[in-house]
Amino acid sequence: MKCQRCSKTAVIYQKYSNAHLCKKHFIEDVERKIKRDIRKFKMVERGDRIAVALSGGKDSIALLYVLHKIFRNRPDIELSAITIDEGIHGYREHTLPHAVKLTGELGVPHTIRSFDEMFGTTLDELTRKKEHAACTLCGVLRKNLLNKAARELGATKLATGHNLDDEAQTILMNYLRGDVDRMTRMMGIIPGMVLRIKPLRSIPEKEVALYAFLNNLPVSADECPYAGEALRNEIREMVNNYEVNHPGTKYSLLGGFGAISQALRPPDTQILQCKKCGEPSSEAVCKTCRLLGR
Repeated sequence: MKCQRCSKTAVIYQKYSNAHLCKKHFIEDVERKIKRDIRKFKMVERGDRIAVALSGGKDSIALLYVLHKIFRNRPDIELSAITIDEGIHGYREHTLPHAVKLTGELGVPHTIRSFDEMFGTTLDELTRKKEHAACTLCGVLRKNLLNKAARELGATKLATGHNLDDEAQTILMNYLRGDVDRMTRMMGIIPGMVLRIKPLRSIPEKEVALYAFLNNLPVSADECPYAGEALRNEIREMVNNYEVNHPGTKYSLLGGFGAISQALRPPDTQILQCKKCGEPSSEAVCKTCRLLGR
């Protein structure tokens, strides 16, 4: 098939938009959507210091690359990267070199923190105790370290690689649970935390992967060995099935949430300092310390 904007061979067919695009116009389309969302939601403002959560997977690699491409000529915008090594045997050692390689090529300052260094244990060790699900432990502890590292770097924003699939799945999960508090957190405003931004929120997961491939980015295809335990897998299958039969479902979920989010207000939560670690918390002892048994 030919690209609908020129005569070159198409590299993708976007079923939701009924468009065939060549390499050049596909890359332009992805970057146009990212720039549009950055402007629309004021993700990046003059003088921002942006820390990118860089795992070494396709999403975070593509995120750092495109942010550097957009803002490399803006002297008022500073980029840095933060990688968290959870201590997952046979997985993180494959993705970490990609993160190190890309930051070196782009000249972006790179900070690496590990569960073992900061908490005295690894995710593998914590999971063997079977007291909590691996994804619960990882989510809470990673968020703690990312926020702490971003704050120490003086970051005004923390950019994460959540793509359209991630957002659509999370929205549906929160709808099914009736979890208004988590819906509010999706807006990126979490008391006591560095403001989150998600520049890839409108890009489907497959298009993020293709964007990374076409730009010759170092990307690991490895999947976290704990991913199969997550409830999200059921939601992912459900959303993907609807998307096949009804193209545009993921965008509809995102757009619907955007409409109702105007009525959501950040929770009126009193922020305390955790008695154990001193990090921001809504309770006397933060969730990180509770999970670690402190």
